[in-house]
Amino acid sequence: MKLGAIFPTTEIGDDPAAIRDWVQAAEGLGYDHVVLYDHVLSASHERRTPKLEGPYDEDDAFHEPLTTMAFMAACTDRIGLATGVLILPQRQTALVAKQVTEIDLLSKGRVRLGVGSGWNHVEYTALGADFASRGERLGEQVELLRALFGERLVDFDGKHHRVERAGLLPRARPDLPIWFGGFVGAAFERAARLGDGFLFGVPPRRTRRMLEDLRPRLERHGRRPDDFGLEAVVDFSHSPEDREADLAFWREAGGTHVSLRAMDTGAELLGGRRVGFSGAADFIDALEIFRNQFDSAS
Repeated sequence: MKLGAIFPTTEIGDDPAAIRDWVQAAEGLGYDHVVLYDHVLSASHERRTPKLEGPYDEDDAFHEPLTTMAFMAACTDRIGLATGVLILPQRQTALVAKQVTEIDLLSKGRVRLGVGSGWNHVEYTALGADFASRGERLGEQVELLRALFGERLVDFDGKHHRVERAGLLPRARPDLPIWFGGFVGAAFERAARLGDGFLFGVPPRRTRRMLEDLRPRLERHGRRPDDFGLEAVVDFSHSPEDREADLAFWREAGGTHVSLRAMDTGAELLGGRRVGFSGAADFIDALEIFRNQFDSAS
């Protein structure tokens, strides 16, 4: 099982040295990858129609994930770089393909692209993208990404995209992994049809029903579950016993990846509590504690 760490984007601050120290510590401790969350705008929830249901508001800071991944790639040699997830339908597909290709080339093949449809309609409006059709567009976007990653010239005529005999240069590796994230059947269906894996944004023991939904869909699409990646989140604020139980469950369930979430923002939604992290050193300490627990439980 691969071990990852979620970048504490909302709390680590703006000092490049702190971001460098955190990712280098993760690499030095033997973490396999880091996961970066995505929001372009931090929006107030008050007086919204429809309501904003997500956990983040105007007081939560988000480093732009692709730019930050490029910075991290320059600071490290080995560790994998994953989005978890990039809100793809609010972005231009060909531009994302270009950006991801560049980071993957400069990092020597360390990128995993996690994509999802998101929940923040305010961001979509600000970026000139349609919120209502985001799920439908997401599937088409992944099809186009795969074509752009793998073909010299792409001739793509979809409902939402038109590319006429054009391609990327330099070009990405054709098997650059694309994973999906989300919480509902539509997300599981897109992943089963088009994805290389699924990022669950919850602790392993809360994935039971979602796994029961996802795995039959893989079979219906002729996919081998053993070839499909599964990643869940272990929250640092949970007790050592709960973290150990989550790791044991995830191994038994066939999980392929697990990531540590050490960040106060939104901890309550994962059944956790606020720890009171106060800087890069605290986040790095959490990396070391969980690394040791992961090794002892293996």
